[in-house]
Amino acid sequence: MKSKILILLLFCISFGVSAQSLEKMQWFNEPENWSINSETITMDVTPHSYYWRISHYGFTVDDAPFLYTTRGGEFEVKVRISGDYKVRFDQAGLMLRIDHENYIKTGIEFVDGKYNISTVVTHNTSDWSVIELDKPIEFIWIKAVRRLDAVEIFYSFDDKNYTMMRNCWLQDNTPVMVGVMAASPDGEGFKASFDNFKIKHLPDQRRMEWLEKN
Repeated sequence: MKSKILILLLFCISFGVSAQSLEKMQWFNEPENWSINSETITMDVTPHSYYWRISHYGFTVDDAPFLYTTRGGEFEVKVRISGDYKVRFDQAGLMLRIDHENYIKTGIEFVDGKYNISTVVTHNTSDWSVIELDKPIEFIWIKAVRRLDAVEIFYSFDDKNYTMMRNCWLQDNTPVMVGVMAASPDGEGFKASFDNFKIKHLPDQRRMEWLEKN
């Protein structure tokens, strides 16, 4: 019996590695101009759009473009990101979102002429962490792994060697909207591109532990 269950789980894992069907994803704050060509999403980021909630600045904004699919349970998601960043706070990356008070956004953010790997975690109020890069980059890979009540966030320049940049809390056993976002809070927008967007299902960790014991 256990061997049959294991075979079924391995089949599900291999099936889940395939690329997400981008055409079936949904927009939250659809931008005026966007396109999907094969595995690449390109958008003209909406001017003066952003995601932030209360802390430090005192305002709440929830109006930037976000293309997403909805996932329950545990998963790994990754994407390659590039952008024609122009002014302060231009940004593009992944987002995991439960609702307007609970979300994680992570990717590249252009601040004072420098490229930063950035993560904002919002639970009622937003925080912000950055890793400043010493030179401009053409693209970057961002990967997020949701396990139980935690999300681990990684970055890579080659899709081979990944470095963890954040481990943060996100409510488990709750459906999550997951996809790509971009924002231009200070500027008139810019062109952002995302390719090789993939979501891989991960078997529920608690269930796997139960199966091993029963």
